[in-house]
Amino acid sequence: MELRGYGFLLLLLHTMRAVIGLEKKIIVSKLGENTTLSCIYQGRELHLKNLRVYWQIADDQEECTVVHALISGQDNESEQCIHFKNRTQLFWDRLENGDFSLLLLNVSQGDEHTYKCVVLEKAEYTRMVHQAEVVLSLAASYSQPILSGPISNSDSTGEEVTFSCRSGNGYPEPNLYWINKTDNSHLPPSELMIIPNNNGTYSVFSTLKVKATSNMQIECSIENKILQENLSANYTEQKQSNGSSTESHKNLKKSGQGAQAAGIISIVILMGVLAVIICWLRRRRSSRLESYTGNEAFHLHDQTRRILGVLCQNI
Repeated sequence: MELRGYGFLLLLLHTMRAVIGLEKKIIVSKLGENTTLSCIYQGRELHLKNLRVYWQIADDQEECTVVHALISGQDNESEQCIHFKNRTQLFWDRLENGDFSLLLLNVSQGDEHTYKCVVLEKAEYTRMVHQAEVVLSLAASYSQPILSGPISNSDSTGEEVTFSCRSGNGYPEPNLYWINKTDNSHLPPSELMIIPNNNGTYSVFSTLKVKATSNMQIECSIENKILQENLSANYTEQKQSNGSSTESHKNLKKSGQGAQAAGIISIVILMGVLAVIICWLRRRRSSRLESYTGNEAFHLHDQTRRILGVLCQNI
């Protein structure tokens, strides 16, 4: 009997209109995230055991509309849509304070609906005490666009050149703009493809054909209106004149000459340090040899002095 009454009430919810202002909110959530559908009653105190809380899809054309139901303080999953099984939760610590918001887990494109929250109080008769509507819009950020163009500094002035721009994994379908940054004018794309992916997101690819100039500045911009995001990639080509190229060659030559001079100076300093060390060793060795006695010591001392003397003279 309870189930029949429950089904009858669900039918009535589409036609009941109490003298209560309808609260309506728009919520934007990213794909794969958890989101909260808000439903807050700020009137008198309510007793949970006397309440029935229904969350359902507002579109009557849907085959199944029951998202979540709370009857007499208990969750009732008997008529809940399979799509929402194990994906909905009420905030139990907030219910008696009038917060009947619903947590929806791991949102996907199939959750993009207008939802209705209806709170009924059962006493002598059943009356509606609160209702709210929540519009859930889903979105996903597009990847940073990749812009490809002609090789920089190639001699293509006046010729037709092709740019390409791609981005992916976004939702919903994006707007793509080609912009000439020299005057901020919009350029019509030569080709534009929006490709649906298996996970429900979209990828976008576009090409642009223009006459090359000596100073091309092209921008590709991807717009996600739901998230109010604009991602862009830029191409800039600046050709060097002959004069600037010659100046760069001169600077490079000067840098090479400076490095060569620094190397020579380093070698000279190193040779000087070695000469000082050798002469110091000569004097130290000589002082030690003077302490020897006999003909053998004198002979060794004389030979050593001659060798060190010749070495220092050569340095």
